[in-house]
Amino acid sequence: MKNLKTNAMRQLDNLKINYQIHTYDVSDGQIDAVSVAKKCQQDIRYVYKTLLTRGASKKIYVFVVNGQDELDLKKCAKCVHEKNIEMVHVNELLGLSGYVRGGCSPLGMKKNYPVIVSETILGIDHIIFSGGKIGLQIECSVHDFISALQAQIGEII
Repeated sequence: MKNLKTNAMRQLDNLKINYQIHTYDVSDGQIDAVSVAKKCQQDIRYVYKTLLTRGASKKIYVFVVNGQDELDLKKCAKCVHEKNIEMVHVNELLGLSGYVRGGCSPLGMKKNYPVIVSETILGIDHIIFSGGKIGLQIECSVHDFISALQAQIGEII
């Protein structure tokens, strides 16, 4: 696992962004953000999850929210000026992003989709998110995270 470089890590390396990796055991099948925070011995305030959605226009959007929060699809649609937004079905995830459920990183996806991060990120200094593989998390500064993704901040929960 130590020599593994995911697309997310390669993107951070290319941007010369410092990051740390956290690994966790997945043998129990518990890969939700709250479980991951506990396994990595991290405060859930810093652990975020990546969600892929599709707008009425068929455009794909990436939303990043704290691990214990839920997306408000109406707020998401308003944020990206869509009539409505729906979650992408899990069987489409790999084809659209290059990642699987539980290992979906907002960095290093197959295409550069618009990324919107919950405004809750403004209250923290670092973020922990999927490293692009189940069992792997990346930690970096919030500033670097937003910069690397060219993300916008929105009221989406």
